[in-house]
Amino acid sequence: MNLKDHIREVPDFPKPGILFYDLSTLLAHPAAWKYCVAQLTEIVAPMEPDLLFGIESRGFLVSAPLALQLGCGFSMIRKKGKLPGDTIELSYDLEYGTDTIAIQAGAIKPGQKVVILDDLLATGGTMAASVDLVEKCGGIVVACACIIELTFLKGRDRLQKPVHTLIAYDS
Repeated sequence: MNLKDHIREVPDFPKPGILFYDLSTLLAHPAAWKYCVAQLTEIVAPMEPDLLFGIESRGFLVSAPLALQLGCGFSMIRKKGKLPGDTIELSYDLEYGTDTIAIQAGAIKPGQKVVILDDLLATGGTMAASVDLVEKCGGIVVACACIIELTFLKGRDRLQKPVHTLIAYDS
């Protein structure tokens, strides 16, 4: 199955000049979504992760069903102030400014093997910060995975971990 056939391209969203790759059409097609999760399962299962982390918010859609399929834990990486209880935060640089991500304190036991997932890899900034945050908490990041990669933005070059994607867009 060609997953690209199930990704809707939305021009000029969220601002002019951006071509947005919309996963909602993939999620709405049961056979395509099942195939997508099966493909990610084949990639991630041999890594035997203890825990999957999904990056806010579409990364939750990817990692939660995958964790269920693999029989491992799932946790969230969110923007500052979005998680209840004590959190561990990390600030990182954006093209124009900074952002802060957080995980719940105690979400990772030192030495746990972790795969970090998101829907799309673009510049790699948030994924790289997520790797740093998980490792700061004692997790061992064994890989990163996404459904879509915008290869022309070279996001994987910022990551010192194996990166797995199902769909690549070259421009």
